[in-house]
Amino acid sequence: MPEVKMRLIHLSRCRGISRKRLHKIMDLDSSLKEIYHLSPQALATFLSIPTKTALSIYYDLRNRQLIQNVKEDAKKYGIVTLLDQHYPIQLKTIKDPPIVLYLLGDASLLKHIPSLSVIGTRKPSKEAMEKTKVMIEPLVKADWLIVSGMASGIDSYAHQITLLSKGKTIAVLGGGFQHIYPRKNILLYKEIVRNGLAVSEYPPSVPPQRHHFPERNRIISGLSFATLVIEATEKSGTLITVDQALDQGREVYAVPGSPLIPQTAGCNNLIQDGAKLVQQATDIAEDWEATGKHFQQIHADQK
Repeated sequence: MPEVKMRLIHLSRCRGISRKRLHKIMDLDSSLKEIYHLSPQALATFLSIPTKTALSIYYDLRNRQLIQNVKEDAKKYGIVTLLDQHYPIQLKTIKDPPIVLYLLGDASLLKHIPSLSVIGTRKPSKEAMEKTKVMIEPLVKADWLIVSGMASGIDSYAHQITLLSKGKTIAVLGGGFQHIYPRKNILLYKEIVRNGLAVSEYPPSVPPQRHHFPERNRIISGLSFATLVIEATEKSGTLITVDQALDQGREVYAVPGSPLIPQTAGCNNLIQDGAKLVQQATDIAEDWEATGKHFQQIHADQK
């Protein structure tokens, strides 16, 4: 692995170095060498940060165990960084792209087109599994890639249906590979790793945190041509992903439902606000033929 890539991975794990600060370091020093030779005071000046934060960075830059962990993880997992030529082109165009991605499974799926994010409530209705199947099974059989977050409920249904249909799926996780959440999805995770791809921007040893889940949503939507909401309550966390998708210029689809079922209120509201109503898979497939090829061309031109 090139030294600059190793340094970037190491820097991404240092306390006090946020993605914003790491972008600043990359802009100021493309080789990522200079920062390793700075004193705490020079670091504070270089990054315009408090001395206490600079001290944490200074010590982590010299932490042999942290450096060794990076080397060991590079042997166990696929790692792609913003510096790599094979970094997913569709993620380069989003706001705040992940700088480092850890991969387990078939990394070639990051380039697969067309792809669809499928999301929804963690507490679905009784109809949700069948609803998800009707919407995505025909697409999966037509070689669409399904992206989701491996959460309980709709996310899990999307991955399960895709795998049962011998299709391709990517799970974007809210923690490192050594801390699978929810625990009940460990078997699903293992099957995704065998037959699809698991992705995380968090190092393998990092457990999931509450703020990780809304943060990782930008990757779920960013990897896809469009986002499909199967079910969502009126104040569902699912809507965070919808906001990310819209911000990224992606299409948003929603499945309508009965006003008597709380799990469909969010979808109905989305449709009122301009999301495209879909009743069957062909609605999405036809939209791809009409507008998706333009999305594909735009991203091809940016390579």
